[in-house]
Amino acid sequence: MALSSTISSNFCLKSHPSQSKPQAHSHNVTVNGRAGLPLKRRTKVFMFNPLIVNQAHVTQTELPQRRIGNHHPNLWGDDFIQSLPNHPYQGDQYAERCGKLISEVKDMFTAEKDVSQLLSLVDKIERLGIDRHFQKEIKQALDLVYSNWGECQRDLNTTALGFRILRLHKYSVSPGVLGPFRTASGQFLCSTAQSEEEKIKSVVNLYRASYIAFPGEKILDEAKQFSTTYLREALQKKGINSYLLHEVSVNLKYEWYTLLPRLEARKYIEIYGENNAWARVGDNEKLLSLAKIDFNMIQSLHQQELKAFSRWWRESGLPNVDFARHRHVEYFFMACAICEDEKYSAFRSSLAKSCVLATYLDDTYDTYGTVDELELLTQAIKKWDPASIDQLPEYMKIIYMVLYDGINEMDQEAQKFQGREILSHAKDAWETYIDAMLQEAKWNATKHIPTLAEHIENGTISSGKRPTTLQAILTVDGIVPKDIFHKIDYPSRFDNLGGFSLRVRGDIKSFKGEVDRGETNSSIVCYMKDNPGSTEEDALNYLENLLDERHKELNWEFLKNDGVPTCSKDCSYDVARGYLHFYNERDGFSFAFQDIRDHVNQILIEPISM
Repeated sequence: MALSSTISSNFCLKSHPSQSKPQAHSHNVTVNGRAGLPLKRRTKVFMFNPLIVNQAHVTQTELPQRRIGNHHPNLWGDDFIQSLPNHPYQGDQYAERCGKLISEVKDMFTAEKDVSQLLSLVDKIERLGIDRHFQKEIKQALDLVYSNWGECQRDLNTTALGFRILRLHKYSVSPGVLGPFRTASGQFLCSTAQSEEEKIKSVVNLYRASYIAFPGEKILDEAKQFSTTYLREALQKKGINSYLLHEVSVNLKYEWYTLLPRLEARKYIEIYGENNAWARVGDNEKLLSLAKIDFNMIQSLHQQELKAFSRWWRESGLPNVDFARHRHVEYFFMACAICEDEKYSAFRSSLAKSCVLATYLDDTYDTYGTVDELELLTQAIKKWDPASIDQLPEYMKIIYMVLYDGINEMDQEAQKFQGREILSHAKDAWETYIDAMLQEAKWNATKHIPTLAEHIENGTISSGKRPTTLQAILTVDGIVPKDIFHKIDYPSRFDNLGGFSLRVRGDIKSFKGEVDRGETNSSIVCYMKDNPGSTEEDALNYLENLLDERHKELNWEFLKNDGVPTCSKDCSYDVARGYLHFYNERDGFSFAFQDIRDHVNQILIEPISM
């Protein structure tokens, strides 16, 4: 992936860099030094002696100088993971209570006749992360809302809320419904009868709706600009309830593309839990109770899966590849935050495993391997035969075998769902990925700066979006027929835009660190080379605008009806969001910031207090 890493200015003359072994840290560990993270950015600094082919056949003095990532150790030691006590929400009594509440919430759909209230009910259920229990009821409710859509456009709040939910459920709705609330100056009006807090809630829904834009929808650009300014100012106002300020803060911080479904559920359980008045309205308390019990029960399952996944990593030999980033737990968090359903265990395992494999390859191609070694590794992977690895250095043999076994195992798992072999597709995805990384390694070794177009074309592939997603999305509901497969995989625009988004966002967020390390290849550097006299600010503005337009196009490709099974497409889209989550405010792949560790705790470790 473009799982880039932070490079030390020190050189390592050993065949492996010196690094302390991972310890069983508590989840509150403070990381000192520089971190490495995975997924989209590349380490562009390379070796200084690309002449050594096989370290096993050279003397100590002939070993190549290498640059190392200086990554912090694994923050989530296997001893710690395996020592997690039995989750307190495993008992049958919780399943019984959950089932009873699900039945009662279904009755709420039946009892509610007002379409605006049905829309509000769907919204609360989705924000709380319990919508998978009510797919039939939600579909019936939204069909009713859509057939009475004109009646729902009474005020800004309901109109913005309805637009977002209906569009995300693939109903044909136009943002033009927001026009009556927009002034000539680009402001959006709430009812004068509303309180200040009701106006803020309306603008929150406008803000959330503005991110579900398609290309050319100017009114949503205006809605985003207006609502962002309004909500930032609202945070400074006095006398606003803390729960509402919490909601505003969460939405401004994470935006749509980085607020992952499971994380959103945890945040809204906290927000609604802070609002005692909300809980007393109607049956809201039932919704909140169900959300808490359901969250904790699912977390119990995820912990068992995490233990198994951590054992796989420990036994794979990858902990011995001590120059690379050990981020398997963070990846498993992402998989759970994207897709929590009990029946999608294979998806979570395949996605997290693919991300781990891509990270070790990225650190090899981007940082540690010499060009000649990388040529050998590339050839060996393309032969797809363990007998071909004799000429590889020992560290590459470990990585190769984990890659070989992992991809074959994931192919067997995907075959159970698809009823056919998909290994050829997976191999093609991984081969094009390593070809793109090898190209970047050669560019870096020769200090060549490509054009921006060349950089983005290659970087879209080296972002790793395709190989890390492909096998995982074939383990969810729905067979993807061969004549449909190309609409979600290469060469689809949908696949391309996911990789593009990851590449450019990573370049934007990691640029400062790259400049400090003297690295030469990024979208910013390439833009400035293409446009002599341009500044860093010019490049960043251009790329931000370009990325915004591509996100709108990605929304269109995601939400259009093209025959791809809904769950497969949803998961692929949310994987792209998962990667962007790590680049939300900064380069979270190169530095294990506190917010990432907090999210691991919230999703995988700490139950919600009842």
